[in-house]
Amino acid sequence: MPTAAQYWQKDVDNSSYKDLAWNFPEQKQGIIKIIGGNSSSFAAEVKTAEYINRTFPFVKSVENVFPDALKAKFPPMDNLKFYESTDSGSFSNTPEFRRALDNVDAGIILGDLSKNSITAIAISDLIRVSDDIPLVLTRDTVDLVASTANDFINRGKITFVASMASLQKLLRSLYYPRPIMLSQPIFPVVETLHKFTISYPVSIMTFHEGKIICAYNGKVSTIDIDKTRYTPLSLWSGEVAARLAVFAMFNTNRLLESMLAAITYK
Repeated sequence: MPTAAQYWQKDVDNSSYKDLAWNFPEQKQGIIKIIGGNSSSFAAEVKTAEYINRTFPFVKSVENVFPDALKAKFPPMDNLKFYESTDSGSFSNTPEFRRALDNVDAGIILGDLSKNSITAIAISDLIRVSDDIPLVLTRDTVDLVASTANDFINRGKITFVASMASLQKLLRSLYYPRPIMLSQPIFPVVETLHKFTISYPVSIMTFHEGKIICAYNGKVSTIDIDKTRYTPLSLWSGEVAARLAVFAMFNTNRLLESMLAAITYK
């Protein structure tokens, strides 16, 4: 059984993994879709798309996917896609929506999805049947799909950018034998994520005791949040998920390094 020293990389330097940027293309390449929003909340999704276009101009296309309850709020634009809404203004579970991630290179399910069972099943089905692309789940997405995670947890190339509370719900819904507790010191959390990411082919980024924690394939890295550009609040704004999706899109076999690059790359 490996010791913590063998799987836990502590105090990652904030210049680490800049080499992943060498794989960024010189010409425009790659399509990213950002899924989220409901009839009363969609600003984060728009800002995240704008951030990718501004920061990574080599990405060929960034598209927002919204429920059609929002259609009247936007002028006609090629980078906006709309799918059938529920009565509450979130995504409905339709065959068309389940194909929303077809023919793209990376996806972000950003949240603002409202709390209803129809949308939860729609998002879960979308994840389950989506192409083999890097997919980032963050913010309230993780809470919404936790109860159905068993349907897609073995898909591969999924990264959860999630709070400790959301991870606690996720592990509980999977009946994972080692719970995550908000009151735990950092070592038991690291140990649980080490074992969880051996059990399931997912990567995880979370925040605990002043540290950003990244885990994949049994390897865990931590970095003091004060050594990054982020705060415990801005970590969930959508920017980290956006950066991660870009790095993972061009480094598909290096998900742990992509998470670290997302938080350390200048």
